[in-house]
Parts: sequence; structure tokens; C-alpha cells
Amino acid sequence: MVEHLLPKQKVVGSKPISRSMANNQYRKRQAHYCYQPGQKQPFTVSRSKIDMFLNCPRCFYMDRRLGLAKPSIPSFTLNSAVDNLLKNEFDLLRKKGEAHELMKKYKIDAVPFKHKDIPLWRGEVNRYSGAKVLHQKSNLIIDGLVDDIWENKKGELLVVDYKSTSTQRKIDMNDKWKQGYKRQMEIYQWIFRQLDFKVSNTGYFVYANADKNKPKFDAKLEFKVEIIAYKGSSDWVEPILIKIKRCLESNAIPKPGKDDMGIPCEYCDYKKLSAQTVARLQ
Repeated sequence: MVEHLLPKQKVVGSKPISRSMANNQYRKRQAHYCYQPGQKQPFTVSRSKIDMFLNCPRCFYMDRRLGLAKPSIPSFTLNSAVDNLLKNEFDLLRKKGEAHELMKKYKIDAVPFKHKDIPLWRGEVNRYSGAKVLHQKSNLIIDGLVDDIWENKKGELLVVDYKSTSTQRKIDMNDKWKQGYKRQMEIYQWIFRQLDFKVSNTGYFVYANADKNKPKFDAKLEFKVEIIAYKGSSDWVEPILIKIKRCLESNAIPKPGKDDMGIPCEYCDYKKLSAQTVARLQ
């Protein structure tokens, strides 16, 4: 039961929502989005939810098993705009079967991969669903939204991820907080291998770095764009999926986790401190 987590009354406009109505809404969400122990129907776990599990098993469990998601955050609309413009640029060359000048500059012997499912894989058909595959051992559907796929002369697919930032520091993929980017690429590599594509271990981050030190804005941002190669390994993916399935089947709430910086989960810390504060004041 979750009654103790809910306010006595919530008002939307002029119509009050009772505790029982709120509980009913919660149960509907739980039935639709949450894993039910022992269920036979395959259960979808997105790439981002896998990363959530790795950073904090408790937050993952509360979300996917109990239906209590983290608070949402605003969309990074400028980053999305850069992603879309890069996709448009590479799509023009995809139609022609030509390499981008950046590919030539970084001596990448490849072209944008031409395939009918590119829009599907990128979430342009369904914004919440991309390239997906059923993992038989766990009965989990693994879903991920890729930015782009290139193809080299060997017929291997190259997973490509667009990133945008604004920094004067040299972009270094070994920064601790960028380890999630590497896992993101490795999960995509794993998905496309399960879809029976020949996939290179080497993927690429296309980084657009905005110059914020111009004397004037002039209603435009100027970017330096570079490509950073990364050799990934997806060997860890399947063992983690088995652990995720075991977590979903369990009735025990996992302990909070730590992020790639070694910092304890801030959401779990907040909930714990909030509960302690409320208890102290009552």
C-alpha cells in the first residue's frame, strides 16, 4: 500500500481529487507500466533504465516495479536542436551515399548507413521507442534510440552518438561522468548485434562544442565539431539484464546505489532526509 505517500487531498482547478482517486490513478499506472512478478509477457526496459539500474538499483525498482518514478526534468531543447541539425546534415549525404567532410578529416572510411528503419531506430516513428530486441533469457525487450548509424567498407555498422556542449577544456571521454555515454554506445552496439547486423567495436561521438567567448551573440551560436572514436565492449550487457530480471522478480527493495563519480544517489538521500524531517516534526 502507498496511502502514506499521498496527500489527503489534491486539487486540480476547482475539482478535488480524493485519496482513493489518487490511489486508483497510481494503481492504473502500476498495472500499465510496472513489472508484475512472474509475468509471461515480455517487459520493455529502455537503455536509460538500464543506466538507472547501474547507478541506483533502488530508484530503478521504485520506477519499474512500484511505479514511483523520479521527478521529471526539463528537456534540453538546444541540445535536441543540434542533434536534429546534425541528423539533417548526415541524411542529405545518406541519400547520396557520400561521406561527410568530417569523416574524411578524421580518416573514417564510411558513409551514413542507408536503411528503411533509420527513422524507427531514431524515434521518429514513435518518440518513446527505437531499435529494440527481445532478450530471450530474461524475457526483457531492450529498447534504445540511436542518433545515427554509419557503415564502413567492411560492411560493419558504426554506432554514432551526437553530443553538444560548451567548454574550453579538451573533451575527454575518460571523465568519470562520461562513463554513461560509453555504456550508452555499448548497449546500442549490443542491440544491433542481436538484430543480426555486423557491428564494429568502434563507435563515434560527434561532439559539437559551442564557442561562448565571442564578443557578440548576433543571434547565432558557432560550434567546433569534432569526432571522437571509442572502442566499446558489450560483454557486460547480458549479465546485467539477468540481474535486472532478478531485481524485478524480487519483493525486496534494493539498497541505494552510487553514480559514476561515487556519489550516493541524491534522490534516495532526499527521500530519506525528507521522511526523517517529517517524522521529527510530527
